[in-house]
Amino acid sequence: MPPLLLKIAPWCLLIASNVFMTFAWYGHLKNRATTMLVAIFTSWLIALPEYLLAVPANRLGHQVYTTAQLKTGQEAITLIVFTLFSVFYLGEAISWKTLLGFGFIFVGVAIVMFFK
Repeated sequence: MPPLLLKIAPWCLLIASNVFMTFAWYGHLKNRATTMLVAIFTSWLIALPEYLLAVPANRLGHQVYTTAQLKTGQEAITLIVFTLFSVFYLGEAISWKTLLGFGFIFVGVAIVMFFK
């Protein structure tokens, strides 16, 4: 795999993986009429593609990035996907306190990703 693709592919796979993960964990909150058992089963079905994307993302990414860089980058992706999901799918507002807290997490991500 070309070096540039090897640097980019893991992040693309992790973004897609996080979309599935977010729907698996939080998608059922929009339709509270379903039973807990149905919500759990549906979440597990949605989580399977998440794993099919996350595992190769980390396998490929570990050729270029440390495990800590992959994990902290994944956390940043999770927060972005979660924020978009909360606002546009669940219709929830994001408070300034939440954004400030996420900002502190992004500072930590930057430290791990860019300072060697």
